[in-house]
Amino acid sequence: TLKKLRRKDDVHPEVSIVRDIRERELRLYTDPGRVCRPLFIVEDQQLVLQKKHVRWLTQGTTDEGEDFKWQHLAKSGVIELLDAEEEETVMICMMPEELETARLHGRGMLSSKPNAADFDPAARLKPSLENSAPHIWTHCE
Repeated sequence: TLKKLRRKDDVHPEVSIVRDIRERELRLYTDPGRVCRPLFIVEDQQLVLQKKHVRWLTQGTTDEGEDFKWQHLAKSGVIELLDAEEEETVMICMMPEELETARLHGRGMLSSKPNAADFDPAARLKPSLENSAPHIWTHCE
C-alpha cells in the first residue's frame, strides 16, 4: 500500500495519504505549509520504536558506524509525520502503557474492574474497558 511505501521511504515522509471511505476517494496531500506532527508507529499492538533506536539517536550513529538522525526514524518506518486530515483516520493511544493494557484485555488476561483501594483522585482518568471492544492502535504519542 501507499502507507507501506511511505514507511520504506519510497514516498516522501511528508506526503499525507487519506482514504475517504464515504466519498470513495484516495487523497494525497503534498502542499507546503501543512502542520505535521510525528507519531510513533504501532504494529500488532507493539511500538516499532526499540531501545536500539533511542541509543542510536543518542550516539548519532548506528552500531555499524553509520549516521543516525531524527530523519532516519521516518525513513526506517519507526515514526510517521501526520497532518490533521490523516489524524482523522488513525487510532492514536496517548501512552505506551495503553498498548500493554489493550494486549492484555484482548487476551482476556486483564480485569477491567477498578480496585477501590487503588483509587487516586489526582490520577489521570482512563476509559473503562468494561463492555468495550478492544482498541486496535495504529500510532502512539
